[in-house]
Amino acid sequence: MKIGIFDRVGDIAETAADLRAAARDGIDSYWLTQAFGTDTLTVLGAVARDLPGLRVGTAVVPAYPRHPMALAQQALTTNLLVDGRLALGIGPSHRSVVEPCWGMSYDRPARYMREYLEALTGALTQRVRFRGEVLTARGDLDVPGAPAPPVLVAALGPKMLEITGALADGTITWMVGPRTLRELTIPTIREAAARAGRPAPEIVVPLPVCVTDDVPAALARAEADLEWYGTLPSYRAMLDREGCDTPGRMALIGDAGTVAARIESFADLGVTTFAARIIGTPDERSATRALVAALAR
Repeated sequence: MKIGIFDRVGDIAETAADLRAAARDGIDSYWLTQAFGTDTLTVLGAVARDLPGLRVGTAVVPAYPRHPMALAQQALTTNLLVDGRLALGIGPSHRSVVEPCWGMSYDRPARYMREYLEALTGALTQRVRFRGEVLTARGDLDVPGAPAPPVLVAALGPKMLEITGALADGTITWMVGPRTLRELTIPTIREAAARAGRPAPEIVVPLPVCVTDDVPAALARAEADLEWYGTLPSYRAMLDREGCDTPGRMALIGDAGTVAARIESFADLGVTTFAARIIGTPDERSATRALVAALAR
């Protein structure tokens, strides 16, 4: 199992410095979120060059507001800039964002993502001829020398996992714990990939991580910081399946030995990359970062 870091873009200079530090420390991969802030693919194209050995990925770009041909253009360009080290993570976002913010219908998101994946994977070959019920993508792109990045999907429920296994290269989860990975996520996506004659899918699992000697205080902060995720139906369903009443309970919190053992246990489930979302006080974050670097080595 490979070890990565999962974070959001804040200050671009700080993100660039952290990427350089991750490459220097031997971290395998660095995954950045995409919301309403700085565009992640643009940032990666600008700051992730000349970092050999460090894979970079989006986790994840919302699909709805970006036509698959436009996203393919941007992803191919970024992948060219980072010498083929990009993993393109995409996801359906949430009804509470898609409908009120973008004015688009969130009806049948699984159908939308199926069509989106078919169109996107075609566009990433730089020649696409796709017409579906809700999406059309027809045209030739021209990004010479750009390799197509692998496409990973934020697939949580059974239907989305089946679509992802059949059409994409793997999944990136969030708010998904070991019980759900073992009972739902990994068997469902693997079986779908096998039926489609595809290689075994990547399973990228980001979770909050904190090395601390004050577990109650760290847990209280995690509960406050992560509370919002429990209000979103897709994450709430994963928490319920896991048996966690609050999102904070998904965080891996404890001393270095306890946290290391919990991270390493994900390898036995079939997780291919564990990506730590480092949380806590400055001292806790420093200790957590040191542990993540040690596990990567």
